[in-house]
Amino acid sequence: VVSFDTGITSTLLLRQWSCVPGGPKIRTLELNLPDWLVYQADGIVPDSQWVLSCMLLASIRYSGFDDTERSVAARDVATLQPKPFSNRPVKQHQLCMAWSTHILKLTQQISKKQCPLEQETVHLLSTIYASTGENFGITKTLDPYSSKPLDYLRVKAISFPWCMFSMWIFVNRHCQRKMCGVFHHIDSHNNYVTPTMFLKNSGQLHFQMNGESEESSAFLSTFKVPLSEWCQISKISSQDCALVSESYRFRHTLVLDDTEGYFVIGGGKYVTGVEGYYGPVVYHRNRISPHSTVMSCTCTQLLSLPTSLLVQFLYISLMTLCAVQAWLLALLAAQRDDRLALLHLGHLHHRGVHGHPADPDLAYAYYSNIAKQTTLDQNIFSLFLFQTFVEAVYLNNDEELNLQTNEDHHIFQWLKHQARRGAAEAEQTIARMLFWGQQGVSPDIQMAVRHYERGAVHLGDPVSMYDYGIVLLQGHGVEKDIPKAVEFLKKAMDQGFVPAINALAWYYEQFEQDYNKAVQLWEQADLLKCPEAALNLGVVHLLGLYPGKAADQVSSSTNFMAYQYYLKSAERGHIRGAVQLADIWTTGIPGRVNRRPSDAVLWVKWAAEQNGYLGSILRKALDSYLKSDMFSSLLYYMMAAESGYAAAQFNVAYLCEQNTVSYLHIRCGSMFFYFVILFILVSFRSLIRMGDLFYEGHGDRQKDMFSAAEMYKQAALRNEPQGWYNLGLLAEEGFRLPLSVLAELGHSELYLANNSLLLSALYKRCRDSGDTDSYLPCSLALFNVYLQSLKKDYSAAIMVSAQATFVRSYIIVNFDIKILELKF
Repeated sequence: VVSFDTGITSTLLLRQWSCVPGGPKIRTLELNLPDWLVYQADGIVPDSQWVLSCMLLASIRYSGFDDTERSVAARDVATLQPKPFSNRPVKQHQLCMAWSTHILKLTQQISKKQCPLEQETVHLLSTIYASTGENFGITKTLDPYSSKPLDYLRVKAISFPWCMFSMWIFVNRHCQRKMCGVFHHIDSHNNYVTPTMFLKNSGQLHFQMNGESEESSAFLSTFKVPLSEWCQISKISSQDCALVSESYRFRHTLVLDDTEGYFVIGGGKYVTGVEGYYGPVVYHRNRISPHSTVMSCTCTQLLSLPTSLLVQFLYISLMTLCAVQAWLLALLAAQRDDRLALLHLGHLHHRGVHGHPADPDLAYAYYSNIAKQTTLDQNIFSLFLFQTFVEAVYLNNDEELNLQTNEDHHIFQWLKHQARRGAAEAEQTIARMLFWGQQGVSPDIQMAVRHYERGAVHLGDPVSMYDYGIVLLQGHGVEKDIPKAVEFLKKAMDQGFVPAINALAWYYEQFEQDYNKAVQLWEQADLLKCPEAALNLGVVHLLGLYPGKAADQVSSSTNFMAYQYYLKSAERGHIRGAVQLADIWTTGIPGRVNRRPSDAVLWVKWAAEQNGYLGSILRKALDSYLKSDMFSSLLYYMMAAESGYAAAQFNVAYLCEQNTVSYLHIRCGSMFFYFVILFILVSFRSLIRMGDLFYEGHGDRQKDMFSAAEMYKQAALRNEPQGWYNLGLLAEEGFRLPLSVLAELGHSELYLANNSLLLSALYKRCRDSGDTDSYLPCSLALFNVYLQSLKKDYSAAIMVSAQATFVRSYIIVNFDIKILELKF
């Protein structure tokens, strides 16, 4: 009788015989056990499931009875100890194997079995997280073991968990609310489950566990977490540092399913975090260190991690001392809610640069903070003077630079002239520049409102009527006037301006609490692809405010409906929609939406990079460049580049390459490569320029045509015509494009083809990329290929014709000579 880890029991009948009453007799039985139970799998011996136990059962039964317990006269059991798979011998087969079986057997011997790496010790956080004390934290989930036996043991241990959690925490001040989140576990029903740990406003730790019958118990620690000291909370004992320990015995059985729901370090949806810092968090899932005893709290001073952990982190990350100092300063600023510091740390852990671990969940914690602030900053009128609209201006793009203006610039004056003559678009552009501070114009809300009013009242422009209605509705730069705002919004809606429909729906929801009318207008605007309408419909579904559905009917289905609207809003370019979508993707919806942390961090990163404080840094950098103050421009661009912003990274590289700041000449090349490589996955301009540098040879570097082709290939894969064009130039110069490059581009069949065919294919892709600016140069390059091919074919035809004529003449002359010779 063999039992397996899956719970299946297999019974193998070895032998049976009949006997008659009489004296004792001894029968010898030779055990012919199946090969899969004795030997290793080798292609002939099949693989088996994990064997837990094996027993030999012998019994004497009366004949004439059915196979029940009454038929058993005597029974005995012997336990067999099956060997683990790795300890089993390999069977020496005494038979002639087929060739295919022999090859399979050899292959399995070569590829020895190895257990996959399992998450038995999980580092939920391997660095420091700066917490502002808000609802932002690090969300983590665990998967079942890939090993069936190991996961079988995990499932069996849910009702009697044997594990250990260890974490570091540094508290700046005690919780300002009743409780703050330290570490908690949320199940699929949004309930707190084992283990959950909060910090009370008294400084004590609150521990909470749940049992099998949905019963929960909690207790408070007798000690208080000290301020301004690193404190390690774990089940560990130590003799060389201060140790405070205690134990608590629960009255019910504890339950811990670590694959259920998600864990949160710090603040979450339902609780704010601690004001301070979280250090490394380690979870030992199924084993505990032999030195572990009871829950303890060990504390050390200094803002940085204890020396042993800091040295270990330095060795792992290979960070220089200056980089560590910069990182610690960024942590200080981020903990105080500095927007650029939050962006910087989010970028470090998103890309894993400067030796920091790449962790999308940690990056999300930082980015979600600044993304949330971005949505709030845009609605706080008092902050408008400190913010500037984010504009991605590349310094190598003359068209973008020529659009930069100010109040005294000829472009701005020309727009004012056009506005006076009744040009609605000019009125809109001036108002937009003044309201948001775009294209180099200083923000002037009151003046912007005048232009909105002029366009709405005198020109009847629906866009201006909408903008004027919004500022009247919110009181930005003008006294609130709700009836007047609604009047202009209705006029704009009557002219078919879609955002006005959404704004009116918002008015009915906020001021008249008419959800039927509001939802009707939002659904109308959503059909017309309005991003704000999709967002608002998502909120209505999430809060259970949709007409006809009671608030207590909120479930996973309503959450899924909200998710679908958030997805539409984000894809249409709405910042709040992106934030809400990412919030769902970081936890998922059980049974509906899988968790997608890597995609979630991309959405909040995009939303965070729309922050007006980043825009003000970019504006200062661009203004300095336009004033030829290259040092200040480089300084501001480096600030934005360290935050991971694409255009800033490119512009730092551009300024460095142009060598505009002479005293940075020595390190300019390395800076250029550093910033471009950081941004290589985002900007096609960086890819093209990087390819050019490989092609030209930069500084003391030799030409690297293969690397240049790789860079151009990456740009071409993004359907950038410049990438296709440059690949064609490489081929024209005689460089044979690698097969790997052509295969990724979908042209592997041209690797051995005529060069003209390859050039034609590349330039055709360049021409057909859809970019109007590249159509003419790509077409001319393609035309040149045709001309060269025609010239080559025509020249070959003339040469063949001339050679044929010469051969014929030679044969005739030679024949005549032979005839003459014969005559003589």
